[in-house]
Amino acid sequence: MLPVPQALQRPPGQTDLSAKYHPTSGYHYLLPDKPPPQNIFQEMQSHPLQQARETNIWYPFDRPGEWSLAKFLVENLSQTQIDKFLKLDWVCLIRPQFKSKDELFFYMQQLPGRGPKWQCTKLKLKGYESEQPIHLIWRDGLEVTKQLFANPVYMNHMCYDPHYIYQGQERQFGEFWTSDDAWEIQVSSRALNQLPEGATIVPIIAASDKTPVTKHTGGLEMHPLFLTIGNIQGDVRMKATSHAWRCTAFMPIPTFIVNSDFQTLLRSRLWHKCMDLVCSNLKVAARVGEYMIDPSARLHYCFTPLISHIADLPEQLMIACITKNSSPAKKLCLSGVHLPYWRNWRRSNPARFLTPEILHALHKFFFDHVLKWIKQIMGHELDVRFKSHHKRTGVRHFSGGVSHVNQMTGREHRDIQCTIVPTLWGMASPGFIHAVRAMIDFIYLAQNPLHTESSIASMTQALRDFHDNKQAILDAEARQGKSGAKDDFFIPKLELMQSFTRAISHVGTLMQWTADVSERLLITHCKHPFERTSRQRDFVLQIARILDREETIRLFDLYTLLSSSSSMPGQDPLINAVVMEDEEVASTETDPAFAWVSNANQAAQLRLQAPHPVRNHFLKGILSDNARIAFNVTVKADCSRLDVSQLQSLYYFYHALHLYATRNGCILPGQLSFNTWMKFHIQLHSTFHACRIMPSQQIHAEPPSSNFPQGNCDVVLFNQRVDGGSHVAQVRTIFQPTLPKGSRAQVAECLSQPLVYIQLFDFVVPGLEPSMGMWMVRRSYTRHPSQLERVIRRGCIIPLTDVTHAVEIIPVYRGPLGKDVNSGNSLEVFDEYFLNNFADKELYHSLSVISDN
Repeated sequence: MLPVPQALQRPPGQTDLSAKYHPTSGYHYLLPDKPPPQNIFQEMQSHPLQQARETNIWYPFDRPGEWSLAKFLVENLSQTQIDKFLKLDWVCLIRPQFKSKDELFFYMQQLPGRGPKWQCTKLKLKGYESEQPIHLIWRDGLEVTKQLFANPVYMNHMCYDPHYIYQGQERQFGEFWTSDDAWEIQVSSRALNQLPEGATIVPIIAASDKTPVTKHTGGLEMHPLFLTIGNIQGDVRMKATSHAWRCTAFMPIPTFIVNSDFQTLLRSRLWHKCMDLVCSNLKVAARVGEYMIDPSARLHYCFTPLISHIADLPEQLMIACITKNSSPAKKLCLSGVHLPYWRNWRRSNPARFLTPEILHALHKFFFDHVLKWIKQIMGHELDVRFKSHHKRTGVRHFSGGVSHVNQMTGREHRDIQCTIVPTLWGMASPGFIHAVRAMIDFIYLAQNPLHTESSIASMTQALRDFHDNKQAILDAEARQGKSGAKDDFFIPKLELMQSFTRAISHVGTLMQWTADVSERLLITHCKHPFERTSRQRDFVLQIARILDREETIRLFDLYTLLSSSSSMPGQDPLINAVVMEDEEVASTETDPAFAWVSNANQAAQLRLQAPHPVRNHFLKGILSDNARIAFNVTVKADCSRLDVSQLQSLYYFYHALHLYATRNGCILPGQLSFNTWMKFHIQLHSTFHACRIMPSQQIHAEPPSSNFPQGNCDVVLFNQRVDGGSHVAQVRTIFQPTLPKGSRAQVAECLSQPLVYIQLFDFVVPGLEPSMGMWMVRRSYTRHPSQLERVIRRGCIIPLTDVTHAVEIIPVYRGPLGKDVNSGNSLEVFDEYFLNNFADKELYHSLSVISDN
């Protein structure tokens, strides 16, 4: 049974999705006179020492502790340091079997895990000398691909067939397999590019970037190359912890003995030469095909087109052989590289495989340009407003402002984007705000994990809105250069955005091509091996040996986990090797190995590093009426058996409780007391993937205290049962009525569930504020029930299950912020707020749907 593609995983009752599969792709083959195919773990079980491992799976190591010690030494110490460590008196007391580094390395050689072997090749560019010898450290790209394709850890996260997905009448684009290019590669009408019937596409995805691999000043720089395959599900592939990317080469960056004008050209030619060598067998497989074994030990006839090379803009220019200072549109400005590595890679087109890259093309663009424009017109007020934003659990708060930071991570870029639009209000012209909002709209839409023709049209419109309003940025003299205000938008990344919507139909959603994971891999996989060498003459050979040992360790770790699980009754490590775990792991954070181990061998989880599992409140929590939202409050209340006067002193509570009881046709029993909570969790399914559970969000309802004189209360969206509409409210307390012990009275059903006392906001009509594209809400007031001359905040009581979303509201700033406003009271001292639809991407989509309705 093949896994269901992610886009077609849906809850019962959702019937608007349909699919059309390619009819002649992904066949399985049996070759006569050949032994049955084996995936990589079956091969490991065929190792000559497997019989010894039937009784001790860590053999030749004596026990798990000895293997852990050996792994620690090999991964963290140099050879000299290992010998020194093993001679310590304390080590002699624990008596490991290996007494020296040579014995330890001999033991490592007896392990069954063997990945594609690392090798070193000395290179020269004919006619040019370099200051140091040029060494390429690499392994065969095709062998790396075969290992990934045969890994049973990804069994339930693989796809082999192009397919069209339809949501109602609209085409849906997600993984590469849902794109036009996947279908076109399989059924190309050109005779030279036709694939045979039954062929399987193994889409090659590369990522590379220049990075220093040693820490000291003037240290060594190299170009690491990472490879993965598009058959592995996108959200699994893009998690660094899932090990779906393989470091395949370290390409040198030498200094040539030439005029400095030619240095960049020669380095580019060398880079393409290295890529040519590493990918040579992949190019052969793309042309004539190659038999490969899948995770279920079935044989496929595979072809390997290059569908994406993830890189930042300077590297994309180098790959495309375009000069650095020219626009990508000026096709004649070539760099002088005459043999690009992709020149003879069949079915691979640089106009397609240089996919739009979100981290650098959008988030870095925002930091380098949009944020600078805003800083220019807002000055210190930008920091003052960011500091005053209400603090929410799980959401970054910039307590020091944002202006002083000269370098940020992509994560920080995203966090600033969440609140930058409403923060602008009152300091910029409507046109300026509209331009910034349109750009953030475009950035958010570009990150959709699924696209339809409608969302692609929305992206096009957002970019058009930016260009229609960008003159306001120039009018404000916010775009500054070295000699003062600029009057143009000659920004290459802005020009590249024109290609984003076209790319979605060609290669699928853009989030699967972001450089976030490769940037992380540069830190976790590239620098560490180089720090454990002696920097002597055989430096590159040392690196190759270290990388081989790291690969052996990684494979043996998984081997021991699989073997220990297969010894358990009723467990087969090669069936359902990856389980979409409903109980503790939500697929947004799934590490395939961890997901499988948590299902098959929970005790082994302690030996495997993985992201913290996402707790699933749908199992034991309180469910909404439609079972699409889960809530959680602690078993023990924060305050127990409070009388009504204690709550009445904080809020006009009792009147609201009477109205709630009357509206629900029940009578309040005497001597009621109340258990109260200061927070609850809400958990939703993804708006894009209905079967995916999102991490829960925490909503606070803390009463006034010394730290928060007016309370610390978050804001939610809830459904009004009377009119069925969505409303905004601030949660003041979570409570449940109880009766005294021994009481024979009964609490009505409408009072026997957790309830929420909220204070309401009204929507300011008509509709969205034009330049902000956001709803404006105003705090709702009413007359005191017994003192009509007094005006109080309007409150009411609703069941906890009426809450639908945690939301963020940002004050409608009317000018410079006073010093008395801070993050602790900004939700209390204003009357008007913007409902921030940029607070997170799931909410952005949900509010768009609510607004449309």
